Amino acid sequence: MLGVHTQRAMLTLLALSIPLATIWYYTSTILIALGQDHEISTEAGVFNRWMIPSLFAYGLLQCLNRFLQTQNNVIPMLISSGFTVLLHVLVCWVLVFKIKLGIKGAALAISISNWINVLLLAIYVRFSQAFVKTWTGFSKESLHDILSFIKLAVPSAIMICLEYWSFEMVVLLSGLIPNPKLETSVLSISLNTCWMVYMISVGLGGAISTRVSNELGAGCPHGALLALRVMITLALLEGTTIGITTLLVRNVWGKLYSKEEEVIKYVAKMMPLLALSDFLDGFQCVLSGLKILAARGCGWQNLCAFINLGAYYFVGIPSAVIFAFVFHFGGKGLWMGIICGLSVQVVALVAVNLFANWDKEGGDLPLIEEQ
Repeated sequence: MLGVHTQRAMLTLLALSIPLATIWYYTSTILIALGQDHEISTEAGVFNRWMIPSLFAYGLLQCLNRFLQTQNNVIPMLISSGFTVLLHVLVCWVLVFKIKLGIKGAALAISISNWINVLLLAIYVRFSQAFVKTWTGFSKESLHDILSFIKLAVPSAIMICLEYWSFEMVVLLSGLIPNPKLETSVLSISLNTCWMVYMISVGLGGAISTRVSNELGAGCPHGALLALRVMITLALLEGTTIGITTLLVRNVWGKLYSKEEEVIKYVAKMMPLLALSDFLDGFQCVLSGLKILAARGCGWQNLCAFINLGAYYFVGIPSAVIFAFVFHFGGKGLWMGIICGLSVQVVALVAVNLFANWDKEGGDLPLIEEQ
């Protein structure tokens, strides 16, 4: 049934991509209506329109990744992603600088790279003997029980969207601060840096999600708890290392994104805040995280969604508004608000995992025979 569930997810995400693509198409109109700078909004709209093909590819890619990850078959994902990244650098350079498409070329390069990644994994799944039992071709059965799948997926999607949107909201708020071009540029660089580091934590979160799900499914709650403890230790080491590295490169990091001295100096001032948020992010990703997490391994999507709602929208965003617009800390104030939200989220998730009845969680999950 694993292949059927994967196909059902593919169909659902492809259908969902259509209304999302419509929103992306009118990005510039939406941003201008929200009071953002006209020039920035126009450029963002152009970029998003050229990113629309990537939207469909990304949905399929996530389904294929989960299909492989559930079966502990991660090496092909690593090889495919590594090859795609190397090819992406070349494609992006050609489209942006040689063909001179500018931001259109950058967006198109992302779309091409995502589709190449999808194609590579699809070919591997189709012809590899490792999936003879789990992938038997497309089945009409995938058209059934879509509502049941959506019912399970919605809390997870809300949990992730609440977190993602809070960071994006910070960028939108930066457009309302005096000198919006500088603030938006620096906040975008900060956000990009945060996501780069976040991918390491996502890897840890993916590993713990798979281990916890498998251990609980096999009726071994103590094994799940041990795996969680190991990952928390790794998250501590990763967060400390990343935080120190961030502080060491703070004066040169901005040069990778801009030649303007004002931007470079501003980025340097933001880096200590990024170091702290990256440290906290490592823990929250292992405990609840992005897409594949320990909490979801136990089926706690609803609880995590409420935690994210409270942490980011009742604490994080209001704090960001106060720091930025009341105390006039500017972009730094916005990021300080995010740190407040992250702190609340981490404390809440630590409490959830500490007080969880792992024996009960293990007993509530059936043995996964397909493994």
